[in-house]
Order: sequence, then structure tokens, then C-alpha cells
Amino acid sequence: MSRKFDLKFYASEGLHSIFTHGFMSFAAVCMIVACLLIMGSFTLVAVNLEHMLGQLEAENEFLAYVDETLPEDEVTALEDKLLALPNVSEVAFIPKEQAKEDYIQSYEDTENFSLFESLPDEVFRDRYAIHVVDIEQMGETVSLVQQVPGVVDTSAMLEVAEGFVVVRNVAGGVAIILVVILLVISLFIIANTIKLATFSRREEIAIMKMVGATNAFIRWPFVFEGLILGVTGAVVAFFLQWGVYQLITTAISQAEGAGLIDLIPYGEMALPVIGIFLITGFVIGVGGSLVAIRKFLQV
Repeated sequence: MSRKFDLKFYASEGLHSIFTHGFMSFAAVCMIVACLLIMGSFTLVAVNLEHMLGQLEAENEFLAYVDETLPEDEVTALEDKLLALPNVSEVAFIPKEQAKEDYIQSYEDTENFSLFESLPDEVFRDRYAIHVVDIEQMGETVSLVQQVPGVVDTSAMLEVAEGFVVVRNVAGGVAIILVVILLVISLFIIANTIKLATFSRREEIAIMKMVGATNAFIRWPFVFEGLILGVTGAVVAFFLQWGVYQLITTAISQAEGAGLIDLIPYGEMALPVIGIFLITGFVIGVGGSLVAIRKFLQV
């Protein structure tokens, strides 16, 4: 009963087996969909958290105050010196008049607003707002800026920057650990689900072995069956994930005080998501089938 590899035959047998054992096939697809939805949800949360932290990091800046005795041309020349420093991505000059206006606006709703309006411009200094490339190196960048001639002081929220870094690293690490754990659990669940389906066909496998069928001849239909189930589950999970994500996005956009939550549109992530789902579905389906049938081939 040994024969050459026949893709059409094995695929046809795998597809036929799915419909023959419809209930177990449906259960296997449901398990794959559930596992992919759980993993996908955790991954999308981690991706959006990384995105929002990145936005907060991009808005994070520190100020470099200019010596008030510095001539105007040297004040202008400071911009090039600051831009030349490592880890500096952008520099914006803020004159003292603008600094005063920004300061007053921050107290606009307070009772003592009129007192701040009477402050002379000389109370404030010209300054540069400095954005950094890597927020993890913000402390070193502040030290370098303080050493630039003409800069008399700096104002940086280093504790906030370090907090962003810690949250980002912890979130990324937790997401990776959860996805790996869920993948292992998914493989175990699917393998046992397919094993239950295979158990009802153990006599059929035993007969095929006794009449001379090779392990490969018996195994390949199961591999294609697992492949079809895995891909089907991946496609179904992809569209269900899309629907759930859209519902959550709509609910957040309509909620009060959700201005800081800026979710990435699902369409921008659709291609990576479907790719990861298909690969994971393939691994779960084919891997689960191979693990499940291995015991029954030992006849």
C-alpha cells in the first residue's frame, strides 16, 4: 500500500475526513479560534500600549535656559550647538515673551490670574525645548546640554522619563511571556482535541497498518486535515478579532476621559495580524495532528 507522495490524494482525504467527523472538526476549529483570539487580544493590547507610550515619549521634552547676558547672535547660534549633541532630535527656541504667555495661560483658571499677568518679561529667560531620540538616554543628554556654554540651567522630568521606560519594558516582557504560555497551552489543547477525533479512528489506522500501509501514508491525510483546520480557524479568528477590536475602539472613542487612549486602526495591523494568525494556525493544526497521531501509529 506504499505509494509516492500524492498531494491531491492526501488533501482530498484530509478534507473528506473533516466532513466525515464534522462535530470533532468543528470543536477543533472552535478551540483554535478561541486560542488565537486570546493570544491576539493580548498581543494587540501590548502593541497599542507600546504605541501610546511611544507617543508620550515623543511629547516628552526638557528645557535648556539661556544666559540672559548672552548676545542675540550667540543665542541663535546655540541652536546648532544643541542639535549637534548626540541623542537630540529636535530643538525649538522659545523667547521669554512666549514663555511668559505660556506660563500665564497655565494659571488662566485660577483666582490669582491677574497677578501673573502683571509679571514683567525679565522674570523669564529665553529657552530651548529639546526633544531626544532615545528617552532611555535622556539623563546623559541633559548632562551634555548643561555643559554647553550659554546654557545656565535645565528643567527635565527624568523620573517621568524613567517611568515610561520601565512601563514599556515591563509591558513588552509580560506580553511576550503571556503569548508564549498561551501558544504552548493552545498546542496542548488542540493536540488533545485532535487526539479525541483520532481515537475514534484507531481501528481504521490499525487495519491500514496491518495491510501494509506506511506511517507516512497514514500520517499525511491527518497533516492536511490539521492544516485545513488550522487555516480555517485562523481566518475565522482574524475576522472575529477585527469585530471585537472595532467594538472596543468605538466604545473607547465614545467614553468620557478617554483622550489619552489612542488605539491603532485595525486596518493598519490587518496584514501582520492575518500573517501571524495563519502561521500560528498552521503550527497548531499540523503540530497538533502530528502529536495526536503518533501514539496510534505504534501498532
